[in-house]
Amino acid sequence: MSRTPDTTNSTHRQNMKIHIQGGRLIDPAANVDAEQDLYIAAGKIVGVGRAPTDFHANKTIDARGMIVCPGLVDLSARLREPGYEYKATLESELAAATAGGVTSLVCPPDTDPVLDEPGLVEMLKFRAHKLNQTHVYPLGALTVGLKGDALTEMGQLTEAGCVGFSQAEAPIHDTKVLQRAMQYAQTFGFTLWLRPEDPFLGGGVAASGAVASRLGLSGVSVIAETVRLHTIFELIRATGARVHLCRLSSAAGLELVRQARKEGLPVTCDVNIHHVSLTDMDIGFFNSQMRFTPPLRGARDRDAIVAALADGTIDALCSDHTPVDDDEKLLPFAEASPGATGLELLLPLTLRWASEHKVPLVRALARITSEPARVIGLNVGSLTTGSMADVCVFDPKQLWKVERSVLKSQGKNSPWLGYEMEGRVRTTLVCGQVVYEQR
Repeated sequence: MSRTPDTTNSTHRQNMKIHIQGGRLIDPAANVDAEQDLYIAAGKIVGVGRAPTDFHANKTIDARGMIVCPGLVDLSARLREPGYEYKATLESELAAATAGGVTSLVCPPDTDPVLDEPGLVEMLKFRAHKLNQTHVYPLGALTVGLKGDALTEMGQLTEAGCVGFSQAEAPIHDTKVLQRAMQYAQTFGFTLWLRPEDPFLGGGVAASGAVASRLGLSGVSVIAETVRLHTIFELIRATGARVHLCRLSSAAGLELVRQARKEGLPVTCDVNIHHVSLTDMDIGFFNSQMRFTPPLRGARDRDAIVAALADGTIDALCSDHTPVDDDEKLLPFAEASPGATGLELLLPLTLRWASEHKVPLVRALARITSEPARVIGLNVGSLTTGSMADVCVFDPKQLWKVERSVLKSQGKNSPWLGYEMEGRVRTTLVCGQVVYEQR
């Protein structure tokens, strides 16, 4: 099911004609990597490489030495509204998104109140629409209140703007409920977004193994992921439902996904960008910046993630952006809230992965543009003529230090604080409107 992205075409946007000049155009959806100019009018791309007849730009963006690519598509970003405005607001997090080149994002339903009613989804969409920045695509709650019992009105939530249904981090203990959800979703063509962790085997704060044992931390074993994957795949075989697996973390789990793909099951998956570089060894001496859900695992699992990205088992990289305030992050490791800011780091960390493993930029950028767009079923993530002009222009060589004062997100916590990154967004356009320019 393909969806048309939200558009917020103001009169200014309709009249604006932009020429992006002299950049290296990389469009993974079209397998393009060449020096070509881009021409934008009425919020859409009207020319690639050659200007349309009688095109006169109102604004020219000098992209010499820059890479011009589709706006990034992030499959997991918590915006904290409604209910957790003390951690972050829509204004702060959408500003972070545009600063990171993210023009479309999916937000989980674990807000307060939970996104289990159409009115709440419509309110969130309206607030995001009024800000005229990044497109926001909510996931609806799979069960009422995320309690794992009664199913929500998926049809009404879809009409309100939900692109799929999720339990976020809340478990469904009753497998019969999950089976009914899959049967219903398959009947109407909905997608379930599930994070595979058995609720009885999970619940720890670090990956089971030598590091957790040495530090005295409660562990989450790999079988917490694999047991749940076996259950999900059996239910898919029985129902035919389409499932997106969120934030896989283990070599064994990825091998099961690989086998399911060979079998032809309708499954896609993503991983948290932090899990591509970090391992449980980075916890060091109880560094709470390294606490994630799922937890960072060992080097073998990290290497398996890198291999699965290379062979296409993993469809997309996501930021899993989770703003956490200082009071909740600067607690002892086991008590600290998991998560980190990620919207502004998705691009440079992807470039870091590509550089370290000699991955061509076309393939690397596909994991944060065209491939996540395909997962959602969105007509974004491309720079072909007629496409919505969601564009990211970035300098692949610019060095910058990750510091609290630099981050736009209200959540200032990250495992990369103090590190120098290579690659920074210079300009972001959404629907043909410049929404961010580096000063």
